[in-house]
Amino acid sequence: MPDTNRDADDVNEWGRHETDEERADRKWGDLIQEVRVAQTGVQILFGFLLTVVFQQKYDSLEQTDKTIYIVTVVLGAAATGALIGPVSLHRLVSGQRVKTEAVTWASRLTFVGLVLLLATMTSSLLLILRVATHNAAVPWIVTGVVAWYVLCWFVVPWWTRHRHTAD
Repeated sequence: MPDTNRDADDVNEWGRHETDEERADRKWGDLIQEVRVAQTGVQILFGFLLTVVFQQKYDSLEQTDKTIYIVTVVLGAAATGALIGPVSLHRLVSGQRVKTEAVTWASRLTFVGLVLLLATMTSSLLLILRVATHNAAVPWIVTGVVAWYVLCWFVVPWWTRHRHTAD
């Protein structure tokens, strides 16, 4: 049980009353909650992608669309691997007294997974809009949506981090 009778001298560099081990535990819990959200999305998207090749319309796709589909499936598989990686990492190092290092590596895997998820969603959107509309505006629409994702997923968090954290 954590010691709740700490004085001001016990505040760590992050402004919290916690040991390194408590901080690693807290960060691990936060990270796992974040990964659960991303895992669900990527697994649903990947599952859907796996069914496309079995649809009758697949054979009538242009070669460019088939290539986009294959790239999308590979990106989806890579994103799934990266976002499930933290769970495997935790399971394999649990009890080995490397929680701080595990949190660092799990965080890196999660970030890579989010970048791969962005790429998967981009190529999925490109494929779907190409097949659905055959419209020359598709690349512009996809670019706008990707810009929105980048703003929401990376720019706002990085801006917040830069704006509201000390040097």
